[in-house]
Amino acid sequence: MISPEYVQARAVLLDALDGLGTHREAVVLVGAQAVYLHAGAADFATAPTTTDADLAFIPNLLASEPAVVDAMRAAGFVPGNQPGSWLGRGGIAVDLMAPEALCGGSSSHRSARLQPPHDDKMTARRTAGLEAAVVDNDVRTIRALDAGDSRSFEIKVAGPAALIVSKVIKIAERRHQQPHRLKPKDGLDVLRLLRAEEDFRALARSLRDLVSNELSGVVAKQAAEELRVLAAEPDGLLPKLAAEAEGIFGDSDEIRISMVALVDELLREFDRMIQEWPPDTSELAEGSAEPR
Repeated sequence: MISPEYVQARAVLLDALDGLGTHREAVVLVGAQAVYLHAGAADFATAPTTTDADLAFIPNLLASEPAVVDAMRAAGFVPGNQPGSWLGRGGIAVDLMAPEALCGGSSSHRSARLQPPHDDKMTARRTAGLEAAVVDNDVRTIRALDAGDSRSFEIKVAGPAALIVSKVIKIAERRHQQPHRLKPKDGLDVLRLLRAEEDFRALARSLRDLVSNELSGVVAKQAAEELRVLAAEPDGLLPKLAAEAEGIFGDSDEIRISMVALVDELLREFDRMIQEWPPDTSELAEGSAEPR
């Protein structure tokens, strides 16, 4: 059963997409709502739920008008207390972000500092790790979760590899800088994506392509290295977070072991592909090594 909070968060996401109008070409759905589109429940006791929505901008695809702040205000949103935080009906947040590598200004500021007319400091928040979502995404139809709401929009949605990269970068940064902000649900979201993947070769290939891409290479490589540390053993941070998220409803040991085993499988396949890069002609002929 879908939680009421998730239904409301999807409705407010649709409010934002409706309001952004001509800017929709420039947005990529990231965060929990993107994870659930790929992974669903993924056989966990903890049902998919979220109380907000996350959108990443591809700055050079933003329309020249209206200014994003004007579009969001016209759609009924008000700025929150941080750049990129926009509050819709019921106080539900939609976070507008932009990849760190594509932002102007100093990295010491949280504001994305996009090009005019989108250069209001409250427009969007600069966020490391989202570079992968610019490279690895597919267009999907986003529909309301309320049967009485017929709205839908076709937008870009970050792929599983891009979502793993962004989640791992987020967890690693908080581990080093703000451990009090670590969220067990982020760890479980990584495990959801891994468990839902039917073809680890395809997932490893996507990660390899992200590492090989000029825009996403730095963060994707960092994420792969962080995975080796964060999920090296059952007592590692990623297994611990995932197990905490399942709480009393799941088998903690099984969750921890599953995380370690799946990360190991992904990285072994990834390492093999990196060693064989560039691919041989037979692999190219099969269409399996085309960059996404």
